[in-house]
Amino acid sequence: MAEIAGWVAPIATMIAAMMTASNLGARMTGWGFVVFTVGSISWTLVGVTSGQTNLVAANGFLILINVIGVWRWLGRQAAYEDGGQSAKKASRTSSSPSLFTATGISGMAVVDENERTIGHAVEALVECASAAVSYVVVAEGGIVGIEEKLRAVPGQSIKFKCDRLRLNMSGEAFRSLPSLAPGRWPVSAEAVSIQE
Repeated sequence: MAEIAGWVAPIATMIAAMMTASNLGARMTGWGFVVFTVGSISWTLVGVTSGQTNLVAANGFLILINVIGVWRWLGRQAAYEDGGQSAKKASRTSSSPSLFTATGISGMAVVDENERTIGHAVEALVECASAAVSYVVVAEGGIVGIEEKLRAVPGQSIKFKCDRLRLNMSGEAFRSLPSLAPGRWPVSAEAVSIQE
């Protein structure tokens, strides 16, 4: 049993880390915490059979944290996502305007006026008083975030579609927008040129 646990523990921990780090929605993250729990139980068995009380204590605590993660992501957060997806789906066949979830903006594909893919939305900044979208930060290029360029696109230059954001500009016009520093975004899309 200890030998099996010795193999399961690191494998489960690595798989769980990939599942939660991938950020593929509440269910995937929740199942990542389930796999983390299996890994923590296996590490606890390794600790008990090898007399490593520090490993037992640390993983006993991690089991508790992982159970909270399962509850949060497979329970509560999954229910929130299901509610949003339910409203989104129902809006397609109703007389009401079509809906999409605001949290769905992050990661949504962004296309230019000719429907060519430019990149993906990172975040939308909304004005508190009017609830209007001030600008959307769009990421272009790079691999897993390395060497990507971030640009602020004014809200009035974007059409919100159900499965993508469509820019009212060409890809060349988009690329002529100044790039943003990763941790310093402007107060408005118009302020980008002032900030440069």
